Amino acid sequence: MEVAITILALLFVALAALGVYAGIKVVGATRRGVDRTITQARRTVEETALRAKSYGQPGVPGELAQLRLTLRTSMRATQDALHAGLVEDASLSESLGLFQRLSVHGRELDDELKRLEREPDRATVASLLPGLKERTERITHSAESLRWAARDRARQFADDDLDALNAQIDVEAGALRHWTVEEPLSTDQARRPGASGPAGASGSSGAARPGGGAEPTGASRSTGGDTPQAITAADPADPRRSTGYPWQKTARPETTN
Repeated sequence: MEVAITILALLFVALAALGVYAGIKVVGATRRGVDRTITQARRTVEETALRAKSYGQPGVPGELAQLRLTLRTSMRATQDALHAGLVEDASLSESLGLFQRLSVHGRELDDELKRLEREPDRATVASLLPGLKERTERITHSAESLRWAARDRARQFADDDLDALNAQIDVEAGALRHWTVEEPLSTDQARRPGASGPAGASGSSGAARPGGGAEPTGASRSTGGDTPQAITAADPADPRRSTGYPWQKTARPETTN
């Protein structure tokens, strides 16, 4: 009795621990989903504001907003391309590591541009714009190089696979179009000893026995020639004599070439 109570207690504790663990996992997943949603919403709002500033505010504020928008768009597109390609091509892991190092410089530049948007000294900010543009172009150029290299690699793999598939299909199509028709044996070939086919078989089965014995039952001589012909009963297992559906066709012999 005590053993049964102990087992039940252990089962209850195990089920309770499992329930707590599952609850923690669900709460964590829900929290991560909410965080991603909030981050995505905040990013969308910020980029919409940057787009509005780049078109609506002339001068230094508009140029800073345009630089931030260009930087963020290029970095996000490269990140999405590398993560998508990594699923099918593990060699992109090194490229992803380089992009992560590049992202550090991109975040630093974005933070600096964001601080300069609130800088009241517009003259100083205007003097810094050429250097900021050059840094933005260098970072976006590197990001675009990784992105397009990954896309070209994926497209090349797809082209190679398509070429191999086309070659296999051409070989298979040629094999399907290649068939042979067996020609019937001539009379001379049928009279030769050991000749294959119905004539050879009938010659061996219909020959008279030595000593003037009677011919085997079921054999008769042809009235039109000297070659005996065997009378063979219809094979019930012959697929050509079996009843099938009206849309079925007789199977063609497979080529031996």
